[in-house]
Amino acid sequence: MPTHQAPSVRKEVTLPLIQISLIEGRNPEQIRNLIRDVTNTVHESIDAPVDSIKVIVTEVAPTHWGSGDLTVAEKRAQTN
Repeated sequence: MPTHQAPSVRKEVTLPLIQISLIEGRNPEQIRNLIRDVTNTVHESIDAPVDSIKVIVTEVAPTHWGSGDLTVAEKRAQTN
């Protein structure tokens, strides 16, 4: 007679990936603080293990970031 085993119960581990895009110009300490603060907030919000949280910060040149039909560089030039 076959025996039935209960399926193994695995705790689901959440592996969040947070992607942040910023216009370049911040110093490394500001980026480091952002990564720390976002990681801590995600950890507190969804109880994800800190080591499982991935944060990618991408800096974009103001000539490569559009807002409306102008780049940020063009908008900045208009205000100067």
